[in-house]
Amino acid sequence: MGAQAALGFRVKSGWATAILLVGPAQAPRVADRRVIELSDPAVPSSRQPYHAVMGATPAQGAQLERRLRSVVARVTRRSVRQLLQEYRSTGHAVRRAALVVGSDIDPARIANDHIRAHALEGRLFRTVLERACRSFGLQASVLVERRAYPEGAMALRRSESQVKRAVTQLGRALDGPWRADEKTAALAAWMTLR
Repeated sequence: MGAQAALGFRVKSGWATAILLVGPAQAPRVADRRVIELSDPAVPSSRQPYHAVMGATPAQGAQLERRLRSVVARVTRRSVRQLLQEYRSTGHAVRRAALVVGSDIDPARIANDHIRAHALEGRLFRTVLERACRSFGLQASVLVERRAYPEGAMALRRSESQVKRAVTQLGRALDGPWRADEKTAALAAWMTLR
């Protein structure tokens, strides 16, 4: 069995940044980073399904929504399965995942149709990814991006500035840029690494 491993995701509309962090928690390192699909590139409307439904009649919209939700669930499950299979084949038995999301607002509370479509998509991709992780035996948690560093500081028993420096340092060993999405996904994984 390999080192302790946790998976962090920064969930977006139709895709997610995935970071595999291996431990121990006192000295984690990034073992992998990549983007995974949560929508089907062959079905462009699956990237923003609630935007696609906006102009449809109620009956057509309901049918289109069901079809696009099904596409999202199928692609997400396949992406997570492939990711976990690859990690397990390299000795990383992931048991925990953390999803970083932009918001946890209830879409029903949003009056503007366009903004509500964004909120519905955010909730859809979050819940489908969380469900896929759990279906493969992962404990999954959700973290709202604006609370990531304050909650990370509490969980890791460090100051926010120490956590930010440590997360920035995690990316120094990697080639290429270490973006904000990758940093928050790494932080979320670190918070669950045991």
